[in-house]
Amino acid sequence: METIQDQEQIIAMPRIGDKAPEFKAVTTQGDINFPADFSGEWVILFSHPADFTPVCTSEFMTFANLEDKFAKANCKLVGLSIDGLYSHIAWLRTIKEKIKFNGMKNIEVKFPLIEDITMEVAKKYGMIQPGESKTQAVRAVFFIDPKGLIRAIIYYPLSLGRNFDEIYRALIAMQTSDKFSVATPADWNPGDDVIVSPAGSCGVAEERMASVDELKCEDWFFCTKNLDKEEVLDKILKKTKLLTN
Repeated sequence: METIQDQEQIIAMPRIGDKAPEFKAVTTQGDINFPADFSGEWVILFSHPADFTPVCTSEFMTFANLEDKFAKANCKLVGLSIDGLYSHIAWLRTIKEKIKFNGMKNIEVKFPLIEDITMEVAKKYGMIQPGESKTQAVRAVFFIDPKGLIRAIIYYPLSLGRNFDEIYRALIAMQTSDKFSVATPADWNPGDDVIVSPAGSCGVAEERMASVDELKCEDWFFCTKNLDKEEVLDKILKKTKLLTN
């Protein structure tokens, strides 16, 4: 019989700013030591409820189709479900050979998909939500930075497919904040104005309001400035090396 302590263990989850819980696992791309194997890179660790389910299939095809785009932003993808390795392999083969979705076909999933039949990893990351299901992981998304810290977490119910534009936007926004020491406002995308941290003293606040430089201040606490899209992407995205003879 499951005790209250067991339930608390299942729904426990790391928080933003925590070190990503460590684990070793078997995946469709071989064994991994997480997050040590991804040191120096961003990682999106995401869970799905089960193999051979339609919403999950649409998501894996979309992630696989966007893998190169995420890679250019120094970000690796790692998937997880509470299924065995052979189930994973059969499902991914079926996706490549049979499934068409949203104009995509012959999609090969090359990023690791973790075998987690013991639920060890899912429990460490709070992916099991008993109110939703005791046997399936919800659609969790963990953004883990190059230092192995959890920077953002998004949770979806079993029935709701993820928005991949938002996942990519969040990744770029967090990297922009790191590179330029700014914050990003609602609905921000590269090229939009960014927010400058509030003034730390009355003198600085007064100077800002009187300033005619690059800052645009609606009030002392709400100042924005332009950040060129090309400057943002130049700092974040990996350059494609041209081959020369």
